[in-house]
Amino acid sequence: MEHAGRHALVTGGGTGIGLGIALGLAEAGAEVTITGRNLDRLEKVAADHPRLHALQMNVDEVESVRSGIASAAEARGPISICVANAGIAEPARFSKETPEHWRAIMATNLDGVFLTFQAAMATLGREDWGRMIAISSIAGLRGLKGAIAYTASKHGVIGLIRGLSEEYLRSNMTFNAICPGYVDTDIVTRNAAEIAAHQGITEEEARGYLARGNRHKTLLETEEVTATALWLCSDAARSVNGQAIQIAGGHVT
Repeated sequence: MEHAGRHALVTGGGTGIGLGIALGLAEAGAEVTITGRNLDRLEKVAADHPRLHALQMNVDEVESVRSGIASAAEARGPISICVANAGIAEPARFSKETPEHWRAIMATNLDGVFLTFQAAMATLGREDWGRMIAISSIAGLRGLKGAIAYTASKHGVIGLIRGLSEEYLRSNMTFNAICPGYVDTDIVTRNAAEIAAHQGITEEEARGYLARGNRHKTLLETEEVTATALWLCSDAARSVNGQAIQIAGGHVT
C-alpha cells in the first residue's frame, strides 16, 4: 500500500494501458481518478473497484481538463501522481496528411499532455511530492512510416518531459515518459482488422505483422507498462527524471 492516502489521475483510464496503470495504482492504495470521453465505460470499470473514480474529460478541450481536474482534486485531494496516457493513433502518409488531421492528433497527443500536467500540478505546492508520467511511444524516439503526425506528437511529448524535468529539477517532482512498442490492446486489435481488410490477409497474420514492429517480434502486454509506471512512482525511482524509457523488446535508439 505504498500510495495509500495519495490521489492519482490517469487519462484514458478506461481501457488498455491506462486501465492497467490505474488498477496497479489502486492496488497500491491510491485513490485513482480515471478519465476519458466515454463515461459509461469509465463508470462500469470503476464499479468493480472501490478506489477507482470515473470522470468524463476530453484532454483536447481546455475547459474540460481544467474544470475536470479541479473537481477531482476537490473531491479526493491534490493530484500527486498524474499519468497522461490518453492518445489517438491514426495513420496517414505525409502526402495525404491534412491540416485538420494533423491538428486533431496534436490536440490529443501533445496538447492534452500539456493541459493535463498543468492542471494537475496546479493542485500541488512547489515543494509537494509528485510523479508526472507521460505515455509516449517508440515513435517518439524514431520515425514511424505512414504516421507522420503521430510520430511528431510523440516526439513532442518527450520534449515536454525533458523541459519540465529541468524546470523543476530541484523539486520533489519527477517527470518521465514511457515509450512502449506495440502493446496487445484494443488499438492493436482495431489496427489488425484494418490491415487485414486492406491487404487481404487474416487478422492473425496482421497481428503478426504488428508484432514484428517490436524488436523481439512479440506483442507487449499491458502489465509490462504498468510495472514500469509503478516503479517510476516508487521511492526507488526518486532520482529517475527526464527519461524516455523504452519497452520494445530490444535496442531502439
